[in-house]
Amino acid sequence: MVSVVVFLPLLGAAVLAFTRAGPRLARGVWLAVTGLDLVLVLAMTAGYSTPPPGGLAYAEQVAWIPGAGVSYHVGVDGLSLPMLLVTDVLFVACAVWALRADDRVRRLAALFLALQTTCLGLFAAQDLILFFLFFDLSIVAMYAVIAGWGHGEQAKRSALQFFLYTFLGSLALLVGFIGLYLGSTPHTFDIPTLVARAQGGTVLAGGVVLGLILLGLAIKTPTVPFHTWLPPAHTDAPAIGSAILAGVLLKMGTYGFLRVGMPLLPDAWRSWAWVIVVVGLVSVLFGALVALAQTNVKRMIAYTSVNHMGYVVLAVGAAGLVASDTATAREVAVTGAVTQMVSHGLITGALFLLAGVLDSRSGTYEMDSFGGLAAAAPRYTALFAVGALGSLGLPALSGFIAEFQIFTGAIAATWVAALALPGILLTAALFLRAFHRVFTGPDGPATGGFTDVRGPELVAAGGLLALSIALGIVPGPLLDLIRPFAASVVAALGG
Repeated sequence: MVSVVVFLPLLGAAVLAFTRAGPRLARGVWLAVTGLDLVLVLAMTAGYSTPPPGGLAYAEQVAWIPGAGVSYHVGVDGLSLPMLLVTDVLFVACAVWALRADDRVRRLAALFLALQTTCLGLFAAQDLILFFLFFDLSIVAMYAVIAGWGHGEQAKRSALQFFLYTFLGSLALLVGFIGLYLGSTPHTFDIPTLVARAQGGTVLAGGVVLGLILLGLAIKTPTVPFHTWLPPAHTDAPAIGSAILAGVLLKMGTYGFLRVGMPLLPDAWRSWAWVIVVVGLVSVLFGALVALAQTNVKRMIAYTSVNHMGYVVLAVGAAGLVASDTATAREVAVTGAVTQMVSHGLITGALFLLAGVLDSRSGTYEMDSFGGLAAAAPRYTALFAVGALGSLGLPALSGFIAEFQIFTGAIAATWVAALALPGILLTAALFLRAFHRVFTGPDGPATGGFTDVRGPELVAAGGLLALSIALGIVPGPLLDLIRPFAASVVAALGG
């Protein structure tokens, strides 16, 4: 079942790539394939039962490069299944958003379906080399999206910067994976096997190996100071490219912390924990402060991603601060980190789609070009307001559920985590400032003739925000799915 979920979009991409489907048929195939894939993941979720600690559901394993200990090994647990769900939801939203697309639609649809397979494959991978393969292929696909469908000639430069920066991170990640392989006896790249040995007390690798892995994942996340590729990539990418970049690809870094760094190298993770906490704190505050200074809506949202991913880094760092009587709190922090990954995908994905409306109507993202949109586009205003409130963590939205758990667990582990609380205030200030400049006050030069959101735009962005509200009101099913995994990670770290 997992292999079908992973490779169904690739099959759709192949059909579109080797046929002469017109724009209407290409859009239909794109939406049908992504929709069917989401149905399959929902069916998997409905039939999912929590596996024993360290176990997987729907596991499939076939020898791939036997001499090197590499296998095609996929499966799901309480970490990967939520990520498969949010990935498919976002790709469906993008397919709906693109129902009015008219620029090389067949190629765009094929490219997005191929990108979907790389994302799903990474979240299902249970072998380090398979993980690395999908990690690298996602970089190539997103490079093509930004360079081919981005805004103007600057898009090619931003795409190249994105590719080179993140590819450098992937090389560091590969060297770290090889270090894990060499440190295991017998040698293997199989993640569950390495986890079991780490839990048994075998030291797989030292802090240098974890440092390489953290470097590769920190660039992808991205954390400060490895974030500089993100704002130009987001600013110049098409709206659906930004939605997937923020909603899915950034999560590959934080997912790697939880899948690889923490359970495979628990001793080294504990020794690096304070460094990770500090990096998380800096990312939270720096991302919010720089976002507050932006005059471009899309760059502002991009910097809020640095802020929100900083909360995840803070939580996983705090989970490594092992002390007596903190296991439950650290488990809450890890649960909050995974919840934040899901929540950020929904909310920021919707915000980037909504930012795309500004460009499609007026050709600019500059706040000073607008004003008075609340009267001209009330539905658009309402959607942006809900997204902004969700991003700053207002109760009744998924952002509050995530941040509440992160701060509860992290502050219980160390009072230093409380230094990140001003990040919430700064996020509120930056969104209120942007809302005032774009939606209230006198009309700007781009306000005249601005039309409200159309059907596909309303369904795509509104659907993502509706899911955020649903998780904010009824978070139990998602938390129940995540909690056993969080408990197993904290147990691996000890304490």
